[in-house]
Amino acid sequence: MDINNLLKLAAEKKASDIHLLFDQAPILRIDGELSDINKIVPDGAFAKLTAADLESFSQTLLSKEQRARFSDKRDLDLGYQVEAYRYRINFSFEKNNTRIVARVIDSRKPSLQEIGMPPVVEDLLNLPQGFILVTGPTGCGKSTTLAAMINYINETRGVNIITLEDPIEYIFTPAKSIISQRQLGEDMLSFAAGLKHILRQDPNVIMLGEMRDPETMAAAVTLAETGHLVFATLHTYNAAQTVDRIIDSFPPHQQNQIKSQLSGVLSAIISQRLLPRIKGGRIAAREVLINNEAIANLIREGKTAQIKSTIETNASIGMITLDRHLKELYQAGEISREVAERNMEDIGMLGA
Repeated sequence: MDINNLLKLAAEKKASDIHLLFDQAPILRIDGELSDINKIVPDGAFAKLTAADLESFSQTLLSKEQRARFSDKRDLDLGYQVEAYRYRINFSFEKNNTRIVARVIDSRKPSLQEIGMPPVVEDLLNLPQGFILVTGPTGCGKSTTLAAMINYINETRGVNIITLEDPIEYIFTPAKSIISQRQLGEDMLSFAAGLKHILRQDPNVIMLGEMRDPETMAAAVTLAETGHLVFATLHTYNAAQTVDRIIDSFPPHQQNQIKSQLSGVLSAIISQRLLPRIKGGRIAAREVLINNEAIANLIREGKTAQIKSTIETNASIGMITLDRHLKELYQAGEISREVAERNMEDIGMLGA
């Protein structure tokens, strides 16, 4: 079994991920659902993977240095390409056997319109400075959303864009902008270290793949304060939880300071989930928070429980709650009532 052919097959079958585990046939995730590859490929005859198969895959995918790092750290992420297809691959161990999960990355950069981003986002992307967060659970399309945003800036503004990623996913070709893409473990030792020296690289726009610790969060906020447009992601479900996660990451004696800083630099929080579409495929449901005086006051005063109602009452400037967007998607015939109710806090919004 050839790993490159398996990866290509996953891309050709429009899978978002392929799972390779010991004693199981390859498994594909298509439209959010996991399926044995033999059910997807006509006349499929893929055998269960052996330890030797997985070791062979690792030999093909990893350099000698990467194999040593994987053996030492027991986890490893990397970017990989087969012909026109690109992948984000994670290596881990499971019952002392190698486990490989590859995310298929669309080689074509998406546009804001194609991913259904609301028009207000274009205004945010033209800001000279600020802090824009894209949040949601694993596999909700955060990387795709960030790619669409960076691609929009690249095509419309003449700025210096620097991305810090783990690993690099979408490869950008400079258009009007300069783009430098730095990969964790190869181009920098940590996100915090990469941010520490980034001011010397004359950036205008900074994209941070993930904020993993208070040091990285503090650096990102400071960069937004000093006149840069900063993008980052978090694994949170909505705007209020995102604000809480950032503040709670800091010790109590620093929380008032970070509340003040965040209330001043935050531009927007876009929280999203990918949901099954009635007509096939998946569609993003989003909550959009735009920072204004009311939101800033709630952040400073620690009243995050009131953020949702404030979003509701500020729809005129482009804000929308997840519940409201789910209702719109249901009424437009994009998602089923069952899917809408499963993801809503207040299912009464759907009516009878």
